Amino acid sequence: MRKALVVLGWIVGLYLVARAVAEPFMIDFGDPATYRDDWGGPSLVGVLAVHMGPGIIAAAVLTWSCRSHRTF
Repeated sequence: MRKALVVLGWIVGLYLVARAVAEPFMIDFGDPATYRDDWGGPSLVGVLAVHMGPGIIAAAVLTWSCRSHRTF
């Protein structure tokens, strides 16, 4: 059961990281109409925080997980 949760956590984490990487390419920074109705809108900072913040946190947790479980 624990392994299944770990695998599910990795899948969700990788999804969040991929979404964070893709977000800057999905919106037009010069046109507020492309992100005005998104979560975190109408400001660009809010949209980027909502869409990229979880991915940045997930990347940090996944990196920490890999580094703490290594054995030398």
